[in-house]
Amino acid sequence: MVLSGFATTEGTARYRQHFAAHAAPGHFRQQDGLWLSSVGVGTYLGEPDAETDRRYARAIARALELGSNVIDTAINYRLQRSERSVATALRTLMEQGKLARDEVVVCTKAGFLTFDGEPAPDALAYFQEHYVQPGVFSPDDVAAGAHCMTPRFLEDQLERSRRNLDLDTIDVFYLHNPEMQLTVVLREEFLRRMRAAFEGLEKWVAAGRIRRYGTATWDGYRKPPEAPDYLSLEELVNLAEAVGGPGHHFKAIQLPYSLAMPEAFLRPNQTVAGEKLSLLAAARRLGITVFASASTLQGQVTRNFPDQFRAHLNGKLRTDAQRAIQFVRSTPGVGVALVGMSRVEHVEENLHLLQVPVQSQEEFLQLFQRV
Repeated sequence: MVLSGFATTEGTARYRQHFAAHAAPGHFRQQDGLWLSSVGVGTYLGEPDAETDRRYARAIARALELGSNVIDTAINYRLQRSERSVATALRTLMEQGKLARDEVVVCTKAGFLTFDGEPAPDALAYFQEHYVQPGVFSPDDVAAGAHCMTPRFLEDQLERSRRNLDLDTIDVFYLHNPEMQLTVVLREEFLRRMRAAFEGLEKWVAAGRIRRYGTATWDGYRKPPEAPDYLSLEELVNLAEAVGGPGHHFKAIQLPYSLAMPEAFLRPNQTVAGEKLSLLAAARRLGITVFASASTLQGQVTRNFPDQFRAHLNGKLRTDAQRAIQFVRSTPGVGVALVGMSRVEHVEENLHLLQVPVQSQEEFLQLFQRV
């Protein structure tokens, strides 16, 4: 059964109201007309097997029950199986009457080549049969042997994601690590490819298949401007405006941000109207919602949590995982802190934060001086 509809102001406000008696100030924040939980569920890690499918479905459903209404996935995560686990969780809660489609924000990504459910014994033959021969892409469209963002390929991936997720409309659809293209083409050609992708994305918004789009990156927004794979947020917003006009739908970005990777807050590597700004400040200036990935850097932050921070983060925090997430979601300019959670016990530990106020900006700035 395909679920119709999409996240709305009214629906996400209703979801927020369900937790009015328990949610501390700052847990829900309004971004681009939607009420988003400060902690979202990531679905990247794990084996492409049935047991991990079941764990993710249970964990996602539990997160939605406990006050996290943002789910982040990608078609290549666990070879399309993470998207299908998201579908299982949504369908289960909706059938039980515990969730409505307009209350939850579902984000996915496309750009990396992926198999379907399990690795193919012959990768070259698989992509030849499923992509090259049907004309989805040509070998010349693929960068670094793994990445493609032609409109034809993105549309193919979008339709696969809609089927995997059992959704008529996806709330946020990201170009996944577009900076990889800059490893094989000059910037002028890169911008031409981005423009073609944005033209397709605006068309799919108009058709109701997605609501908004963006870029989910790893390196591009954190690098200095002279780096070959650097991304200028202003340049991309201007490109979206050239394609879609002032009402364009380039509204979200994702990048890693944590105690171990603080560049988005610390590094003034972006320029907006001639002013040097950090990525987070630039996004705020340009009206872009920031989703912070790798909030615990796959557990690395929690295994090496700085002793000096424990005494200066909210005293109601019980674990270093909670402290790491609190740091990210309290950072000015961060919309949602994404955390990979494939186990119910991790969901319950991390969503204790629903009851904990975020650090004030003054408290955060004092805290950040200790980095």
